[in-house]
Amino acid sequence: MKHLRTMLLAGACALAASPAAAQTKLIFGSWAPPTHHINADVLPTLGKWIQEATKGRVTFEIKYDLAPPPGQFDAVRDGVQDVAWIFHGYNPGKFVATQVMELPLLGAGAEAGSIAYWRVYQKHLAKADEHKGVMVIGMMTHGTGVIHSQRPIKSWADLKGMKVRLPGGIASRVGEAFGAVAVTVPAPKVYETLSSKVAEAVFMPPETHKSFRLAEVTKHILRVPGNLYDGSFAFILNPKKFEAMSKEDQAAVQAVFGEKLSGYAGSRWALADKAGYDAAKAAGNEISDATPAMIEELRKIGVQLEADWIKRASGKG
Repeated sequence: MKHLRTMLLAGACALAASPAAAQTKLIFGSWAPPTHHINADVLPTLGKWIQEATKGRVTFEIKYDLAPPPGQFDAVRDGVQDVAWIFHGYNPGKFVATQVMELPLLGAGAEAGSIAYWRVYQKHLAKADEHKGVMVIGMMTHGTGVIHSQRPIKSWADLKGMKVRLPGGIASRVGEAFGAVAVTVPAPKVYETLSSKVAEAVFMPPETHKSFRLAEVTKHILRVPGNLYDGSFAFILNPKKFEAMSKEDQAAVQAVFGEKLSGYAGSRWALADKAGYDAAKAAGNEISDATPAMIEELRKIGVQLEADWIKRASGKG
């Protein structure tokens, strides 16, 4: 009996000291509504992959509003939260190299675009070191950016003098090139901005017609075949949190980061965009496409924006 007791105690001590008993909990910070597809699908799926890959040694929890949308990068860098998804346009002047993915008429689509973005980031854009202080674990672009408006946009001239919520980055430059008066607020404030008539239109992806309830405060969607612009996002991780993991767990989580995470996130965005269009149709809202003449005007603007990006990105790495 005494021998059995000794074995049990020894076994308990061994388990307590083993890596399997050492738990790491990742706090995923987010800023969109809980029903948004990133929060309802992408982040939980990422957490599940991490838990499965580490056999439960690394767990996760999603928490909201630990930092405002423009403060998500700093919150991860400073250890307020461990993981975040950031929109590069919310930090003017900080991210320049990544704007190449935002240029008009790239037309790759959310899933293929996100995978391509990860590959381009790894091979070229990471050299610019614009994410210094955090670990980039995935890149993402939404599908085509569209214009949600309270009155129809039949030509780019209709934007001249119109108060338009612009998201930042290249998208803002596109809107301003056509004479829009920029209103700058993060996505969670867009509904209020439109309902209070502070803005008459907004540049956002189709999914926001449902996820941010834009179907209630706009009546028209203007699409651009080939894409008006693409939004640029990154998934980031606090490096100290990563370094605190065992080598085994570091390898395990890295296997689900990168292209796997980027592609999945993009694929979910494509599905969410379809749901956004469905919400527009259910609300009786008009969906129209830019004319060939409008696309040609946009192409000319795109050439200028690309040349400007090359100039600004020179010397970044």
